[in-house]
Amino acid sequence: MAGIENLNEMLLMRREKLKKLQEEGKNPFVNETYDVSHHSNEIKDQFDEMEGNEVSVAGRIMSKRGHGKVMFMDLQDMNGRVQIFARQDNLEDVYDDVKTYDIGDIIGVKGEVFKTKAGEISVRASEIILLSKSLQILPEKFHGLKDQDLRYRQRYVDLIVNPEVKEVFIKRSKIIKAVREYLDNLGFLEVDTPILGTIAGGANARPFLTHHNALDIDMQLRIANELFLKRLIVGGFDKVYEMGKMFRNEGIDTRHNPEFTNIELYQAYTDYEEMMRITENLFAYVAEKVLGTTKITYQGTEIDLTPPWKRIRMDEAVKEYTGIDFNDIKDDEQAKAIAQAKGLEVEPFWTKGHILAELFEEFCEEHLVQPTFVLGHPVEISPLAKRNPDNPAITNRFEAFVNTWELANAFSELNDPIDQRERFEAQVRDKEEGDEEAHPMDYDFINAIEVGLPPTGGLGIGIDRMIMLITDQPSIRDIIFFPTMKPLDEQGSSEEE
Repeated sequence: MAGIENLNEMLLMRREKLKKLQEEGKNPFVNETYDVSHHSNEIKDQFDEMEGNEVSVAGRIMSKRGHGKVMFMDLQDMNGRVQIFARQDNLEDVYDDVKTYDIGDIIGVKGEVFKTKAGEISVRASEIILLSKSLQILPEKFHGLKDQDLRYRQRYVDLIVNPEVKEVFIKRSKIIKAVREYLDNLGFLEVDTPILGTIAGGANARPFLTHHNALDIDMQLRIANELFLKRLIVGGFDKVYEMGKMFRNEGIDTRHNPEFTNIELYQAYTDYEEMMRITENLFAYVAEKVLGTTKITYQGTEIDLTPPWKRIRMDEAVKEYTGIDFNDIKDDEQAKAIAQAKGLEVEPFWTKGHILAELFEEFCEEHLVQPTFVLGHPVEISPLAKRNPDNPAITNRFEAFVNTWELANAFSELNDPIDQRERFEAQVRDKEEGDEEAHPMDYDFINAIEVGLPPTGGLGIGIDRMIMLITDQPSIRDIIFFPTMKPLDEQGSSEEE
């Protein structure tokens, strides 16, 4: 309790300093532009050229030390920290104000670049101005902000006191830029499609629901952008992609956030084999661009992203890791019995294809550490993929796994409108029997491919998971600036705790 009282006293002191400044006619929240000539890293990296030159820097006070007529401050800007040497003789009557500045205050400094007797590159201040008064208290410098929940809720503080966090998000930006660069170089066109719609299609997931007041209709946030992008292929664009937010009303864990970044791309006159080449080459390109290598380490595990990646059929993986050969299974009932014997809770609508997919997910994914393409998905779980001509029970589809995670999903796109309608109708029946994530009927999309969808390869990649992998972060919340969190109550707690 004493700690809380002391903290409140410190917060009160800051507000009293604010009030005093205002009473003296000094603006503690400057509105004018402050001309920054250099950043901390430039001063340090180019010291030999800059020694003796005057610079103008701005940033946040992260530490203060000294007394009497001399004071040292560490100023943190976007690119790092630089020491400020403040001497009363150089600052005249401003020095008394500077002594009252708090850690966390944002200041502007003009002065000469030099090196102290201790060898520290510094700025000898000739002018210091308070740009913004901080009324909160930053975490103690030696311990920083360690509470994981608080870090996610107050990312702005996390970024200030944990510099390595900022580096992760700089890499995130570079990864996204590299993905776009790779696809742009292949001739793909970046496009935008609706986030709000009346049908959330293109994937098997539960959507978020909302209501449009002016039109008085219920709407949904998109779970994927697939169906709109394929409409553009129908319309004559041969290569398109869209990177953006998707929304799925599902649980939250280390790999799932209800709002996430995804990319989908579609190319006319090709198939899923080309999508495999694009996938493995894209990951290799991004890793090389951002890290300088295609051989990465994720949480202590070495992973080689160098193409070509391993390929395995889903039924082969199930046979390898469970001993079950689906070629020997005659019908759905026998498959259900095997699933129950393996400890799976069998849904009424499950077929042999559903059970193959469930066994793969339960017993095989955990073994797929090195990059692997899994092929041969059953038709029942692939309502938008083209059937394999040699085996109509499966589709020309793959999922890409790295570090046991699904990172990409791709098809030879189904362009037979009769087959597509029948698949949608089967999904509607599944929903009626309890499958909450079954794909809805979309009559306009059927109409679009009746106009004519050319042979098309389509690919979706989970960008957030890609970023987790390349930046070596254990949770999706570590690579999203502001992850979805349950609001705190008045006591500062949530049901997540």
